[in-house]
This record gives sequence, C-alpha cells and structure tokens, in this order.
Amino acid sequence: MSALLTVENLKVSFPTRTGLVEAVRGVSFTLGRERLGIVGESGSGKSQTGRAIMGLTPGHAQVTAKQLSFDGIDLLSASPKVRRDLRGKRIAMILQDPKYSLNPVMSIGRQIVETLRQHENVSRAEARERALDMLAAVQIRDPKRVYDLYPHEVSGGMGQRAMIAMMLVAGPELLIADEPTSALDVTVQLEVLGILDKLVAERGMGLIFVSHDLRLVSSFCDRVIVMYAGRIVEELAASELANARHPYTQGLLNCMPAIGSDRHPLPVLDRKPEWAQ
Repeated sequence: MSALLTVENLKVSFPTRTGLVEAVRGVSFTLGRERLGIVGESGSGKSQTGRAIMGLTPGHAQVTAKQLSFDGIDLLSASPKVRRDLRGKRIAMILQDPKYSLNPVMSIGRQIVETLRQHENVSRAEARERALDMLAAVQIRDPKRVYDLYPHEVSGGMGQRAMIAMMLVAGPELLIADEPTSALDVTVQLEVLGILDKLVAERGMGLIFVSHDLRLVSSFCDRVIVMYAGRIVEELAASELANARHPYTQGLLNCMPAIGSDRHPLPVLDRKPEWAQ
C-alpha cells in the first residue's frame, strides 16, 4: 500500500536579526494508515514539522523539501485554494493550547458547525446534530450546554476536547495531534486516545501523535520518531522504545521517574554537541 504522507528532507527556517534559525533540518519519514509518534524536548522541531505539513507555517518562514506529498498531492506546489480545501477536511491538526486556537468571540458549537459546513454541503440543523454527537464522542457530558458556551467559559480540558471534536467532525484522513491530551486528566486522556485509536482502526486514518510523554507514545503508537535540535536522531517501533540505542533517547528515558525506584533527584539529561550535527 502506498504511503498516505511522504516527507523527504523537510527544512523549516526563520530569518531573524541575528541570522537564520533552522527549526527543522532535513526531516524525512513516511506515514501509512497508522499511528506515528514524534517525541522530543520543547524546541526540537516537532510542532513545526506538523505545521509545515498543514501549511500553517508563518509567511516569513522558509519551507523547503525534496518531497512533501499527501495522497499524491504535492503540498509545496499546491495552490492556496487546494491547501484550504485539504485543511480541515482531509488533513486536520489538533493544536496544543485551546486558549489560543479557539475563536474567543464565537461559541464552541458555532465553530464546530462552521468547520463542517466549510467542507460539506449539509444543512445548519444537520451540522448542529453532528457537532453535538462529536462533543458527546469526546466525553463532554452536556453537549447542548457546552455547544452554546464561549471558549473562556470552559475549563482547559473541556476546551481541548472541543478542539478535538472540531478537528474530527469532518472525518479527516490524516490527523496531526500536537500534545492533544496535555490539558486532560488521566481518565479523559484514555477516553480521547480510545477515540483516536478507533478512528485509525475503523476509518483507516493516518495519525501523527506529537508528544513529550514517552510512556504514552510507547503504549499508544505503532512507530516512534525521536527528534533533537530539528533532526531525527532515531526511528523505531514503539514497542522497542525501551531498547532505544541513541544516547539522547536513552537519556530521555532515564530522566523519567519509575515506581519502586528511589532516585532523588532525578538525573538531568547531559546533552552532547554531536547530537545536533
């Protein structure tokens, strides 16, 4: 089966007063209808990789790649209209912080309906019903009440679930989830992961799961990419993450607390300059 997404030698850089900052430096991977985890510290280039795929990189940034294609569509040469048609319908991205991602002057329900009606020819009544169903699917107890609320009237966790509902309502083929469970408590986190898992299994959706939580990625994803300083330093099966060979990945694993072990303080990652080469 051909890859749903192909990324080859992706580079993202930002011009600044002090020179060019390279956020993503030659990232390459393919994605089928599977769950791919991308892990690394803050600033390693995880989110910028996702944003480049979505076409959400700021206009002043420089984005280049030998190949960046989705289902045979060249994303780098695609027109703005093609990108808009893909975004939200066939490719969706759950952004990290709902406070900055949701429109503060639109009710949550109206935002979900707008997303759906932008891409599908459905009546307002049908769009409302589908939005309510999606809010219920992400474990929001009283969807009709939340539908009419504004983002500032809900908690961070509920805002995160509303954002997930908005991105899933149009049934994307590729979902980029940037820390989608960071604002959720553990029980809701598991429920949301179950929803994403079901979509991959039943719809054949491809999922890029961006996270800093190595334990979560190792149990939820099929494959894992480890990024450091804008590069991929290791790629392996999620089930083999504990047996990682790169010293950076080993260092990340070693810094995590473990039940039953008496390590205080926890070790600090000793970064080597050669890892960034």
